[in-house]
Amino acid sequence: MLIRKLFRFENAHIVRGCSTRRCSHSIHGHSYKVELLLEAHALDNGQMVYDFGLLKEGPRTLIDAFDHAVAIWSGDDPDYIATCQRFSERWIVIPVSPSAEQFSRLFFVLIDRLLWLTELRNGEADVRLHSVIVHETETGYAQCFREDAINPRMGPIALDDIAFSDAIRNDWPDPDLFDKLTRGERIANPLRV
Repeated sequence: MLIRKLFRFENAHIVRGCSTRRCSHSIHGHSYKVELLLEAHALDNGQMVYDFGLLKEGPRTLIDAFDHAVAIWSGDDPDYIATCQRFSERWIVIPVSPSAEQFSRLFFVLIDRLLWLTELRNGEADVRLHSVIVHETETGYAQCFREDAINPRMGPIALDDIAFSDAIRNDWPDPDLFDKLTRGERIANPLRV
């Protein structure tokens, strides 16, 4: 069985190397929609695949980090990176270009790790992230499956290669959330059972 949770954020970027000059040479923004699709073959004690309330904490925090921020590819021009960091307090440096395809892979890696580390206390069975869909426009989206997220031919995405600005981290309910993910620490289940 699949369940879906939708999130939204506004973000700016440049996608170097793409065919469209406007996209590859000018900073621009999109109103993104991110769909997380979770799957399980059994239900928890509440007869659910996964309580939607659990997705309001960690997953929402990580996705919302991109809201009103600049997504910066770490391989971009160092002067551009420094300028973005200087003039925007909300930025994320990522190891891949911020295309819809790479955003879907990035969110898959982040959310999959978060789900794997979250303490499950309500009889959740084999729940796992099925796929992530990132809508960059109303008519275009990219969907990432597990095999896409780990495909080295699409570019490696290591948590250690992602950097969130202090302004973003300071907005989080748990400013150490990302550090816990990178260290592999268990994440407390925010809901009481």
